[in-house]
Amino acid sequence: MTAPTPRRALLALALAAATAATVPGGRASAAGARGEGAPQGGAEPAGGAPAEAAEAAEAAEAAEAAGSGAAARTVDNRFWYSYAHWRAGTHRGTAALAGSRPGLVIDTPAGRTEYTDPHTAKKGTWEYAVWTSPVHRSGVPGTEAIASWNAHTPAGTWIQIELRATYGSGAAGPWYVMGRWASGDGDVRRTSVDGQTDGSTTVWTDTLAVDAPARANGVRIAEWQLRLTLHRKPGATRGPTVWLAGAMVSDVPDRFTVPASAPSGTAHELKVPRYSQEVHKGRYPQYDNGGEAWCSPTSSQMTIEYWGRKPAAADLAWVDSRYPDPQVCHAARSTYDSAYKGCGNWPFNAAYAATYPDLAGVVTRLRSLTDLETLIRSGIPVITSLSFRTEELTGAGYGTAGHLMTVVGFTASGDVVANDPNSPDDTAVRHVYRRREWENAWLRTKRHNSAGKVASGSGGVCYLYAPARPNAAQIAALRAVGVL
Repeated sequence: MTAPTPRRALLALALAAATAATVPGGRASAAGARGEGAPQGGAEPAGGAPAEAAEAAEAAEAAEAAGSGAAARTVDNRFWYSYAHWRAGTHRGTAALAGSRPGLVIDTPAGRTEYTDPHTAKKGTWEYAVWTSPVHRSGVPGTEAIASWNAHTPAGTWIQIELRATYGSGAAGPWYVMGRWASGDGDVRRTSVDGQTDGSTTVWTDTLAVDAPARANGVRIAEWQLRLTLHRKPGATRGPTVWLAGAMVSDVPDRFTVPASAPSGTAHELKVPRYSQEVHKGRYPQYDNGGEAWCSPTSSQMTIEYWGRKPAAADLAWVDSRYPDPQVCHAARSTYDSAYKGCGNWPFNAAYAATYPDLAGVVTRLRSLTDLETLIRSGIPVITSLSFRTEELTGAGYGTAGHLMTVVGFTASGDVVANDPNSPDDTAVRHVYRRREWENAWLRTKRHNSAGKVASGSGGVCYLYAPARPNAAQIAALRAVGVL
């Protein structure tokens, strides 16, 4: 990890409930160090039958009562994804697209603009159109905000995502660029934007953070808006389609330890493919050299393939035929942030997952392993970010300032079953970690590193990838953990 400050990410999977026409925003509890594997040292679901909706609601209420408890809400998130959502806000050349997966598209371009790619010096002229969201008042006085999006960007198109916060004083911050993104890299390079600050808040790669959150009467994020600019080559008839966009605002308390959760007592394990990041060590320096730098895309690829999606043969043609698991190389290239110079940009990973048919991806925080078990039981694996010293996680055999691994199940005693990509080969990826050790390493926001200095922890950060039309049990689980 090279980020100078903690960056806490919320990945919220905005998948509509079976009968809801509009979901005003999810809920998530929060507690961060970004994980990148560096060792230390709206579519509404189809169907919607009343019986299914009732089943989902009852299951959600039961799960909430059983496991989530009455923890204080420290995260507020709002996502736009339905046809009604896209019709709202302010349109400058954009239009809402109806259908099985509603979206935002270019209607009549608002104008043309020139963009010089800072990573290639390539200069181009683009038609553009702009959509600005309604103002969303945060349910918590936030110290951080992270935008997420799911989009289709065919060749010759790209999108820019911006966020503007209004502080508790009533003063408005600037429009911050939270990402310039395309699924490919032939037209523009996927990138975050460094050096954005107004003296009260600063953008650290993908996270807008208050500069001095501990200061008494300090700045807090009270309201925010999102602005999407869709680009296409002049004269083109096709442009990008944005299916989901929104943001999370959080005010997460710092802590070195977290309360212990009670295990469910039931073993459950999902059959998630196993890939090692280490077999790729030293490969493709232009995408951060494989190995420890690829835990995020490796975890993403495992989970994408669990849902039955894979890149096409043509997508893998560029990978050296001698390399095993070429889809992991493809995932690294597809999540690479040219400014950050790595594959650990959290929203970029979620956006990559959503490039596969009818798959949605977002970043969020969970409150406890009880929440995580709720998702696992519904069939949703969870990609998690942890930081720990070697002696803090028995059986890992390494320490890390930030690492992603995929939780695939729990033993009957409540221990965590994880596909840990920091393994020597694919067959060694499955690990069982002690519940209490793993829970603390994942949920805490502060820790002591190997040098004895205070460092950050992820505070429960995770990626959630699931079908854009989840089933009733999955809807119930996502509601129970505060995502829907």
